[in-house]
Amino acid sequence: MTAHPLLTELTFRARAQAHESTATCSCGAATLADRPDATVVRHADTVAKAHAPDTDPADLAPRLVTAVRLPEVLLPPLTPAPTRLHGRLVTFWPYGAPVDPDDPDAAPWEAAATLLARLHRTPAPTALPPMRGPAKAAHAVARLRAAGSHPAVAPVLSAWRALPAWARAEAPMPDVVTLCHGDLHLGQLVRHPAPDGPWRLIDVDDLGVGVPAWDLARPAAWYACGLLPPEEWTRFLAAYRAAGGPAVPQAGDPWPALDVPARALTVQGAARAVTKSVAEDRSLDEVEQCLVDACARMGSVPPQFAASFAK
Repeated sequence: MTAHPLLTELTFRARAQAHESTATCSCGAATLADRPDATVVRHADTVAKAHAPDTDPADLAPRLVTAVRLPEVLLPPLTPAPTRLHGRLVTFWPYGAPVDPDDPDAAPWEAAATLLARLHRTPAPTALPPMRGPAKAAHAVARLRAAGSHPAVAPVLSAWRALPAWARAEAPMPDVVTLCHGDLHLGQLVRHPAPDGPWRLIDVDDLGVGVPAWDLARPAAWYACGLLPPEEWTRFLAAYRAAGGPAVPQAGDPWPALDVPARALTVQGAARAVTKSVAEDRSLDEVEQCLVDACARMGSVPPQFAASFAK
């Protein structure tokens, strides 16, 4: 892959940040992500991230400050303010060891749930913007509409239309005071210091105030779709409740709180899957088809009439 100017310069900046007093080194560099919405490189123990081109500096600044203030929950940046590079906001972070994708049995569900509960119980700074979960789901659906014809588009859009306006980012969220991560999945956890330090949440781009159940919605959706084993979902939910998380009741049925966010995350996942399959001119794989099938079921049973779309 040929490095573009942003990637080349970001790699140079990461090296400079990692070795402030050394002109040269033999550490090498690794590109962790290079997408339209984020370019991330690592050099030694330093990670440099170029945020999405449309990132608002007025929104990113309080998110970074929040990470600095909550080092027991969020991985704090190395510098509290972003710099600009090729028109993009760039931040620098310590490297943390990610979840091993080849060892699903070691997935840190309890750690993720405990960190979320701590985050949700922390009073949110007054300057923090809304968390971006519903906006990201709406963006995925907009891309689906623009992707072209596909048999799966109709059931996904039908499930989307059945959601309340706040879950489609068309109205304010019913909770505007709870601190939320906004995009929780296992890729958002790292051990710091690497390789076996405590787990921390990363990626503050979607951090903000909103409905805390949204942060539980991806594993809830996977469980409801049959993609997450029941025992793993039970571990996650039990750990969240044990840590005093406010998103669901401490006992009893959690689905009245989880159902709408879980539906929204299922639609988001299905929309992304169909958009990707159209772009690659291929059929949906088994997991992608599972998400679309869940949307088909959801479209026939509105949220107010079902405790869970999986039941």
